[in-house]
Amino acid sequence: MTVSRRTFLSTLSAGAAGLAVGGLGLNSAAQAASPAGDVVGKVTVGYQGWFACPGDGAPIGAWWHWSQNWSQAPSPSNNVIKAWPDSREFSRTYPTAYPNLGSGAPATLFSSYDQQTIDTHLQWMAQNGCDTAALQRFDPNGSEGPTRDAVTARLRSSAEAHGVKFYVMYDVSGWTAMQSEIKADWSAKMSAHTASPAYARQNGKPVVGIWGFGFDDANHPWDPAACADVIAWFKSQGCYVMGGVPTWWRTGTGDSRAGYLDVYHSFDMLSPWMVGRIGTAADADNFYTNATVPDLADCAAHGIDYQPCVLPGDLSARQRAHGDFMWRQFYNMARAGVSSVYISMFDEFGEGNQIAKTAENQSQLPAGSGLLALDEDGTACSSDYYLRLTADGGRLLKGRLALTAVRPTPPVVGGSGGGNPDLALHRPVAERAHTQVYAAANAVDGDPNSYWESADNAFPQWLQVDLGSAVTTRRIVLTLPPSSAWGARTQTVTVLGSTDGSSFGTVVAAAGYLFDPATGNTATIGYPSGASARYLRLLFTANTGWPAGQVSGFSVYAS
Repeated sequence: MTVSRRTFLSTLSAGAAGLAVGGLGLNSAAQAASPAGDVVGKVTVGYQGWFACPGDGAPIGAWWHWSQNWSQAPSPSNNVIKAWPDSREFSRTYPTAYPNLGSGAPATLFSSYDQQTIDTHLQWMAQNGCDTAALQRFDPNGSEGPTRDAVTARLRSSAEAHGVKFYVMYDVSGWTAMQSEIKADWSAKMSAHTASPAYARQNGKPVVGIWGFGFDDANHPWDPAACADVIAWFKSQGCYVMGGVPTWWRTGTGDSRAGYLDVYHSFDMLSPWMVGRIGTAADADNFYTNATVPDLADCAAHGIDYQPCVLPGDLSARQRAHGDFMWRQFYNMARAGVSSVYISMFDEFGEGNQIAKTAENQSQLPAGSGLLALDEDGTACSSDYYLRLTADGGRLLKGRLALTAVRPTPPVVGGSGGGNPDLALHRPVAERAHTQVYAAANAVDGDPNSYWESADNAFPQWLQVDLGSAVTTRRIVLTLPPSSAWGARTQTVTVLGSTDGSSFGTVVAAAGYLFDPATGNTATIGYPSGASARYLRLLFTANTGWPAGQVSGFSVYAS
């Protein structure tokens, strides 16, 4: 079985935690070494894509990463995961030997080999501000190799379809003949994927990640010369090389071997590992002072891009504090001036650090499994909560949200998140039709300059958002791009609502709404008595400025 990063990380942080460096501080003016690209200035998520089930057609033919003994179905006595996925959106799942869920439904699991699974994951990324997926690639020369190759091809296809970037990130843990085989694998197989328009590029170069150089344990035995050789080789192939490095890379202590600083400085980007290092907001603050701030200064001094980790917390260890732990990390990164982050991880159910949709409560867990749901501390959280929180964290780092230590993301859509959040932001959307590249998702992406435009000369047209569950709302704010190139216009809009997505009733009757660049190109639709609906649909029947419905921002508020 593949070596887990957790097996050698959990005891290393204590010895290094005392490396205080005083009151160093950087502000939001801190600059990355490189301009914004597909990893700099972006939110990258680590993507395992390493789950399989017998019957899914995968060459490995096993319960890959779902159970301790892959030849036997996962069960309470053959368990390796620390959290249970919410599989309701997957078209195909596989029965396990766990008891039924608390709701009475069968306990089934997804396979990463199924294209629809990856399509769903990439859709979640696209909807929640995850710009780039770093596909983990362990030693591909054993029995896992053919399945990993197939998953890579599936991820490529899905990334191209959903507008998400991806790149190959080698995890060299336990890879005996790594120095020669990693080059052969890139040359013979993985480099071909750089031809994809979805393959991540930085500074015009394809990105490749290497995780594991310099860690002070038996699974990472290579000397500095071997590590430097691999990095130099990838650079000679025209790659931008990102390094997943020990937490204490800069000091050569704790989890890092001494004498590797030149190796670390040869990477184009550094991403120090944090899983197993922090578990509370206080821990995050300590690492902000002792690691993040001085690390960023060192990288800036050496022309290296910096991409620290942000993690939701191990659910099984009750670290999450219903999102406050993760938000504290985003806040610390923003106040340090960090512009790029690596989310650890998207689908790591084995370590409990996943942001992918997860069981909300006991009704969605196998009965008697001992696993915890997202409501483990008594706070109800929707299954997509940590995806939504990641979206808000990305907005914070990109300057689209004011710096705040107060988490703005409500655990349940429509609940309190420390303010009056936009309930439609990054939510799933639908439409009757759109023209060219002006698709519905542009209306809820948080970017004031992107927009949805319906098919021309074909009224009526509609734009719809799925809020996730029925919630009472009282205000909708519509915007057009703020540029004066957009002349004033009046659009006639009806607001419709539905609890099931098929039967709609009128929330606000048809009315004309003026969009004027002199006043921000904004129109507010208020309905103070409120309306309870999961789906809100805007029905456009006229536009004095263009024969189509047009919206750059579709925001929904509870008050």
